Amino acid sequence: MTYYYKLGTIPHKRHTQFRQPDGSLYHEELMGIRGFSGIQSLLYHLRPPTQIQRILLEKPIEIACEEPGPLRPRHLRTAQVSAGGDAIASRIPLLVNADLSLSVARPTEPMVYWYRFAQGDEVLFIHNGSGILESQYGILRYRPGDYLVIPTGVLWRIIPDDGIEQRMLVIEANGHVEPPARYLNRYGQFLEHAPYSERDLRPPDELITHDEAGEFEVRVKARDRITRYLYHHHPLDVVGWDGHLYPYAFNTEDFEPITGRVHQPPPVHQTFEAPGFVVCSFVPRLFDYHPLSIPAPYNHSNVDSDEVLYYVDGNFMSRKGIERSSITVHPGGIPHGPHPGTYETSIGKERTDELAVMIDAFRPLQFTENALQFEDKDYSYSWNQ
Repeated sequence: MTYYYKLGTIPHKRHTQFRQPDGSLYHEELMGIRGFSGIQSLLYHLRPPTQIQRILLEKPIEIACEEPGPLRPRHLRTAQVSAGGDAIASRIPLLVNADLSLSVARPTEPMVYWYRFAQGDEVLFIHNGSGILESQYGILRYRPGDYLVIPTGVLWRIIPDDGIEQRMLVIEANGHVEPPARYLNRYGQFLEHAPYSERDLRPPDELITHDEAGEFEVRVKARDRITRYLYHHHPLDVVGWDGHLYPYAFNTEDFEPITGRVHQPPPVHQTFEAPGFVVCSFVPRLFDYHPLSIPAPYNHSNVDSDEVLYYVDGNFMSRKGIERSSITVHPGGIPHGPHPGTYETSIGKERTDELAVMIDAFRPLQFTENALQFEDKDYSYSWNQ
């Protein structure tokens, strides 16, 4: 749950006359979720945001998936992904189901258009790189370790800093991405025992109002296709806004890990929830402090989920042969656990400096044909070593 925030100039009362210096009205826009019963924001434009000059169909979205095969643990070495293109064009979808699509991207160019994902919210995890996320809500600066949470309906583009390598993990949700309900009180405020709070969420901090004429392109992804819209005036012409709905950044450095005397289960690492999946952050932390504790995770079976781990940094104690940007997928139906020897060698260790993002999907994930070029074929048998 985001907190109330405002930026720029707004009238004293909502839905009332708010006039420009020439006497004409500013144009109010309500952006909200769940009809009119969810969180929302009010934005004030120089011109109506409805003035479309031309509509073009870019292309239908087609993601080819592999034919179903045997159930098995899998490992993708996505460090090999080539760099090139902007933050949308560089995306390589790897795993999909009805609730989400998981991609990796290594953009090298700024976006020259604005983009809206109209099927749900997006989360961009910034593995490497810095730059700005520009939207009608203003400028949001990003850095490594950031989750950029972008609500559906937001117009945005990524402008990377020059000469800085960019690497992102992208989650497209067919629904809304929110903090876990158990972290919030009945009023929507973060509870004292939550691993992060409102102070850790970074909203846009600079609003630039554009009043240029020309040809400006907005691309909207919805209903499995991309539609291009051309406008004669700059779409980011907002002079002010307020509310609870806006893009924000949350950095993994601000996630305070929950530890205990014995090994804690993955839900203590949960960061976000969405229909059909959760997102967890494994951050540097102290290990368990029971005198007989075993820091490495115990073997466990995913009864109701496919577990995806994206390895960000550090030496992951329970895995061998894993590298930065590796993705492992352990499907529901078969148990998994630490590699041979890691269970024993974890005893006595006091802390870990590993960083990883985990997505637990509650419906089976399909591998795209793109994913197969990065697959480590021997991973399924790596517990025999």
